[in-house]
Amino acid sequence: MQAKKRYLISLLTGAFLVLLFYFGGGVPGPAATGSRSRHGYSRPEQPWPHFSDPLQHFSPWDQSDTEEYNVHISPRQKRDVNSSVYKGKRCRMQSCFDFSLCQRNGFKVYVYPQQKGEKISESYQNILSTIEGSRFYTSDPGQACLFVLSLDTLDRDQLSPQYVHNLKTKVQSLPLWNNGRNHLIFNLYSGTWPDYTEDLGFDIGQAMLAKASISTENFRPNFDVSIPLFSKDHPRTGGDRGYLKYNTIPPFRKYMLVFKGKRYLTGIGSDTRNALYHVHNAEDVVLLTTCKHGKDWQKHKDARCDKDNAEYDKYDYREMLHNSTFCLVPRGRRLGSFRFLEALQAACVPVMLSNGWELPFSEVIDWNTAAVIGDERLLLQIPSTVRSIHQDKILALRQQTQFLWEAYFSSMEKIVLTTLEIIQDRVLQQTSRSNLMWNSHPGGLFTLPQYSSYLGDFPFFYAKLGIKPNPKFTAVIHAVTPLVSQSQPILKLLVSVAKSQYCAQIIVLWNCDKPLPAKHRWPATSVPIIVIEGENKVMSSRFQPYDSIISDAVLSLDEDTVLSTTEVDFAFTVWQSFPERIVGYPARSHFWDNNKERWGYTSKWTNDYSMVLTGAAIYHRYYHFLYTNFLPNSLKSMVDQLANCEDILINFLVSAVTKLPPIKVTQKKQYKETMMAQVSEKKTHSSRWADPDHFAQRQTCMNKFASWFGGMPLVHSQMRLDPVLFKDQVSILRKKYREIERL
Repeated sequence: MQAKKRYLISLLTGAFLVLLFYFGGGVPGPAATGSRSRHGYSRPEQPWPHFSDPLQHFSPWDQSDTEEYNVHISPRQKRDVNSSVYKGKRCRMQSCFDFSLCQRNGFKVYVYPQQKGEKISESYQNILSTIEGSRFYTSDPGQACLFVLSLDTLDRDQLSPQYVHNLKTKVQSLPLWNNGRNHLIFNLYSGTWPDYTEDLGFDIGQAMLAKASISTENFRPNFDVSIPLFSKDHPRTGGDRGYLKYNTIPPFRKYMLVFKGKRYLTGIGSDTRNALYHVHNAEDVVLLTTCKHGKDWQKHKDARCDKDNAEYDKYDYREMLHNSTFCLVPRGRRLGSFRFLEALQAACVPVMLSNGWELPFSEVIDWNTAAVIGDERLLLQIPSTVRSIHQDKILALRQQTQFLWEAYFSSMEKIVLTTLEIIQDRVLQQTSRSNLMWNSHPGGLFTLPQYSSYLGDFPFFYAKLGIKPNPKFTAVIHAVTPLVSQSQPILKLLVSVAKSQYCAQIIVLWNCDKPLPAKHRWPATSVPIIVIEGENKVMSSRFQPYDSIISDAVLSLDEDTVLSTTEVDFAFTVWQSFPERIVGYPARSHFWDNNKERWGYTSKWTNDYSMVLTGAAIYHRYYHFLYTNFLPNSLKSMVDQLANCEDILINFLVSAVTKLPPIKVTQKKQYKETMMAQVSEKKTHSSRWADPDHFAQRQTCMNKFASWFGGMPLVHSQMRLDPVLFKDQVSILRKKYREIERL
């Protein structure tokens, strides 16, 4: 009898397990391992089901509030849409990208010529203009590694006025389309109401997507690029800096957590925003929604609408944004939201509530250092979660939001260039950027891996690596006049510089039209003197990344500069503490001329400066590489044609990279008068300094450079560094740089 019972129990247990397995499907639970990005850190894992439907942005026409809104397409139709759009769902760089196109000419990007009669939005035109103005652009498709359509693919919502019809036929007719291979498609909005699927309306084939609001389900790792959703008013270049002007300790603001935006009464994206009132306390957690949007909102309003609308109107959004520690970024109709970039700029730490959203540039950016990744299903736990974050962590998160905003998101140009740089890193893997380069100042756009794969070769990472720059410098003297007398300033300068204990070698850049002087014409020194003929005898050649420069530091000098050995030693000692900046003697400044509404340049001696001229300055040799390879040919050609402004341009570049001013060090009182006296005696190339047109040209250069950089990168400073005990009433024997006071 007992055996029969045991047999019956075993049989029932087995049948139950079979049924459980059949209906349960073996779905992995929350313990499933997370995916890892290219550089090793884990992306926020989604142990729960993915959301395949993208969500709607704050659209001006708001189709979601029409009477037909509740009409949904069937699951079969949804599957058909996804299968038709993502035929290349398994595409990766190794399977759907032809690397051979990039081997001949490097990473070059071709933009299709715009077709007559095709409408194009301002935003997409800005994207194309950015590519055409970048160092990646080529007008020859035969040299291209990557192709970008001139057909506007940004807005693929069929109800949008920007929607381009018959795109499928137009794309397929392109002679270079090749099923999308090596093509990049930009998109901000896809699908339409009521479900807002990620349907672009045409088969993208093997093309890569640079897409906003893309889901992790449809995102193809190491192939697609997730970009942020930005408005049509987003600046094309430059962009405003972050709003964090100074760090407050402790880093708490008036509000702990805020949000202000639309509430959708029904349909996709409505659940999260409809539940926000549960955690709103009208004190330090202020989460405001309104259903007063769209033409038919009154037909669909619920019992909370009037109360929510009244509360919504009491608060100013900008005031909330700038006075909150955390900003909630919930999903809208689509996964992305304009609130994301707004929070970054305002140094309000984003709290993400958009399950299934592949965050912008997630392949290279570690968002755990700048945002809080929440879960829509755990909304009620959000307030307690953010309250538990330590103030040190909050300060670090806030600082990182400012870095990421200014490095990658403040303009369309930066968004587009970041996209191209990510793809270039995939193509040229041997020279790709490291995680530290992307996630620390100055960012991936200014850290070119073609210069070096070792972080210690860049001036920005010495402190992080715990190392110091090379203890020697290379002097580069720019010579433009023939050597006719043994009393010329350049010969005296050579002797003074060579006596420096920190001098490794001296390079004379011969940009003179006359032949090179014989070797015996140069003075005998304890360090080698290398004479190089300038490339094409142009001004930009003084910032070429010459292989002869063996040290980290470059002492840039004009041929008529008058410096003592002591002054050289002191300037180099200061630079060793600030290796990412320009350190030197002759200072200049810029100002805004309200009458002319343009930038002005001044050489007046004041307590304020924003530039240190390279006639007597020390900086890191990486800036030679950046000047040559980062700046556009248009600016360098302007400098060469004018034979002027090269010193201003490199100051613009260094300040744009560092976001810091240069550093002026002590100089002798008669420095300016000595220089002017020498100039007045000379009837050669240097007489341009006395030419009134020279000054006018520098004014023009300032405004041309500011236009390309998208704003004025120069930073004013009133700091001057003097030797210890400088001018103090103590014995001269106690002073290390005593010679400076005697000059």
